[in-house]
Amino acid sequence: MSSLFKDLPSEHPRKLIPSLCQQFYHLGWVTGTGGGISMKLNLSKSQCTPMFMLAYRHRNAGAVIHTHSQHAVMATLLWPGEVFRCTHLEMIKGIYDDDLKRYLRYDEKLVVPIIENTPLEKDLKDTMYAAMMKYPGSSAVLVRRHGLYVWGQTWEKAKTMAECYDYLFALAVEMKKAGLNPEEVPNQ
Repeated sequence: MSSLFKDLPSEHPRKLIPSLCQQFYHLGWVTGTGGGISMKLNLSKSQCTPMFMLAYRHRNAGAVIHTHSQHAVMATLLWPGEVFRCTHLEMIKGIYDDDLKRYLRYDEKLVVPIIENTPLEKDLKDTMYAAMMKYPGSSAVLVRRHGLYVWGQTWEKAKTMAECYDYLFALAVEMKKAGLNPEEVPNQ
């Protein structure tokens, strides 16, 4: 890190964002130019800004994370419809439902809208907005063959949910590969 920023607190975006990007890179969520992080602090805009602003304006988010997680991409390929669904998985408890204003229980159904990718990132805005309006409880939107946008009240909550979503996508993909249905309520 440049000595120019050495006196900044660790929570300052010039230190925090690179630190988070380093963590996300090692998780395989952001690679090269793939992915991004935004915080509502009047910094210069990225190509993801229109999607970040949707979460800030329509979900009162304090932070938005965009990843190119392989697990998210695989989930969009194995769920051909407009939503990813799973239930009865422990990490669902780490997902905040914007409509219910609470975290989900493990035995509730997690529903994440999936929108189609576009050649230009900015062209995702209208379909992402439509998905957010159709699924007001969702704190994330999957982009087919692309990745995930996830938001939370703080960067910590957005990061925690990104980790939970990634775990759930990975597990659901493995369940499908094993012939199990992640959307099905298990026999008690």
